Amino acid sequence: MPRFSSDGVDIAYFDEGAGDPVLLIHGFASTKEINWVNPSWTKTLLGAGYRVIGFDHRGHGASQKLYDPELYHTRLMAEDACNLLAHLGLPRADVIGYSMGARVGAQMALLFPQAVRSLVMGGLGIHLVDGVGLPQTVADALEAPSLDDVPDAMGRTFRAFADANKADLKALAACIRGSRQVLSREEVGRIFQPVLVAIGTRDSVSGAAAPLVELLPDGTQLDIPNREHNPAVGDKVFKEGALAFLKARP
Repeated sequence: MPRFSSDGVDIAYFDEGAGDPVLLIHGFASTKEINWVNPSWTKTLLGAGYRVIGFDHRGHGASQKLYDPELYHTRLMAEDACNLLAHLGLPRADVIGYSMGARVGAQMALLFPQAVRSLVMGGLGIHLVDGVGLPQTVADALEAPSLDDVPDAMGRTFRAFADANKADLKALAACIRGSRQVLSREEVGRIFQPVLVAIGTRDSVSGAAAPLVELLPDGTQLDIPNREHNPAVGDKVFKEGALAFLKARP
């Protein structure tokens, strides 16, 4: 597995195919494999003729684990994404992010606009503006002695997921506490790239798509029918909508 140093942080990534580059940014407690390879996103994009690049966030997967919450600011994670493109000699890419990855992608589009050709935001709607991400109880659940010691339903879900994937629980808890940045409405209005906001119609985590699309200068809404937050990641409607969006963007 290739790796590179992003300002001193060791980041694992993959880089496959040829054509226009698409950068995939996974969600919290996930990995590049769980979020993108296993649900066939990489296969779908490669089959459509794209060069597909994905990486594990700091604290996740095969990348370096950090335990200071301040090192998980979403600007730093956006810098990791930009640094990967620079490492590969790519001036820009289309970006697809899911959940926390969409939050990082939005920061990337705002702060490093030259690096983002277009942005697909899956699993994140108006909570980009009025929500700081997962509640602090999830961090508490990750730090509990065991799953049996977690009373909170959402905390149990993420703790069970992290345990199943043998994740570093302390690193994930630090990430929850450090990656709680929102964008203002004015900042969202400065994201000039084409943006697709794709959310499951049963998603209770993301916040509504329509209010965010209204704030974006070039936003499009995609409803993923009858899907909750996590199952929406690999939905056929999401993939087909993203491919159509990439084909139509300038």
